[in-house]
Amino acid sequence: MKVLVIGKGGREHALCWRLHQSQSVWGLFCANGSPGINQLAEPAPISPLDFPALVGFAGDKKVDLVVVGPDDPVGAGIVDEFNAAGIKIFGPTRAAAQLETSKSFAKSVMRAAGVLTAPYEVFDDAAAARRYASSHDLPLVVKADGLALGKGVTVCTDRESALGAITDAMEGGKFGPAGRRVLIEEFLPGEELSFFALCDGEYAIPFGTCQDHKPIFDGDRGPNTGGMGAYSPVPQFPPQLEERIMREIIQPTLREMNARGMPFRGVLFAGLMVKEQAIRVIEFNARFGDPECQALMMRFEGDLGALLLAAAEGNLKQVSVSLSPKSAACVVLSSAGYPGTYRKGLPITGIEKIEGNAPSDAKVRWAMKKVRVKVFHAGTALKDGQLVTDGGRVLAVTAMAPSLELAVSSAYEAAQMIEFEGKYMRRDIAHRALSRSDAGRR
Repeated sequence: MKVLVIGKGGREHALCWRLHQSQSVWGLFCANGSPGINQLAEPAPISPLDFPALVGFAGDKKVDLVVVGPDDPVGAGIVDEFNAAGIKIFGPTRAAAQLETSKSFAKSVMRAAGVLTAPYEVFDDAAAARRYASSHDLPLVVKADGLALGKGVTVCTDRESALGAITDAMEGGKFGPAGRRVLIEEFLPGEELSFFALCDGEYAIPFGTCQDHKPIFDGDRGPNTGGMGAYSPVPQFPPQLEERIMREIIQPTLREMNARGMPFRGVLFAGLMVKEQAIRVIEFNARFGDPECQALMMRFEGDLGALLLAAAEGNLKQVSVSLSPKSAACVVLSSAGYPGTYRKGLPITGIEKIEGNAPSDAKVRWAMKKVRVKVFHAGTALKDGQLVTDGGRVLAVTAMAPSLELAVSSAYEAAQMIEFEGKYMRRDIAHRALSRSDAGRR
């Protein structure tokens, strides 16, 4: 079949990489691509938000399946447009995507479905929100209701930061229209877990666990980013937890969405907080995470095209997901200044040392230790034939190995081989799991 992927980030590069290897896929297109993606897929220079042009392109190329990566086109109704044109697409409708695009909507679904989450209040008035924050127990979590590129959540340990977060979102326009309404939640202690499930409207199958690293600095300090790294699976959570999450969270949510006339098809990404025996939902996302997708795609085994088509057609009961038991770790290389202002157009070198044909000591070591390394392009461009930076998150260096320790060390070894001015990375990806592993050995 022919597949059109929408998006140009590291997540979409990882999806294209696996789709390119799928036996069911013999034609691959991407709008609007990156230098890395364009090595695998025919580029379609169309904005992900230009729905008429995308539908026209898919029709002209006789595309069998569209796979949408980013949240913006999903939230804007791209799935509805392709459904109306009779072209199969993997992803939720605009109504179903409210599980991500409106945190207040998601909370109402959870409440109706009996899914555990943090106690919360919703505010459309900044003064009322400030009064609530001034009198409520700390810490508090202030969330923009709409899409904010993964940066709309502020954990507040003092009154000043809580009041500032409310003012910035609701009156300062920090998140645009997404911040005009805010949720104020009770802080949930515990450890975060990202859980992914493929859904076909009625049926769901698990697609693995990850743990990501949102803050920019080591030790989970500093402002939130889109994600500075991830690893999969998450060894500190037992496999039997998956069954509970499906039974207590994913399936009740799908039933409630169906009851509302909004069947959910696509990836349901549940951000969870786990403490002892309690599992609570922090948020839902209606697409693969980035960089979680890169780690998951390293572990995925099988025909991704056939699997996503089955979800789009409502036939997930006929298929299964196979993930390698090995561990994958992803380290994001970002531009200096991210998530604030940063420069673009800076030359990138060194990727050829990892993925080129020339032999190297590192490649020999990786082969001997059964390590696989892949560099996914997150924010790159070509300028006069030279690969250059073109985003805050530039590259996602991902390794898979028989152990998490080896996957992490290999990803960092590869990351050190890549150079560009202002290159930055966190140095503690997977620190929670690795510290537990060290403690266990002691």
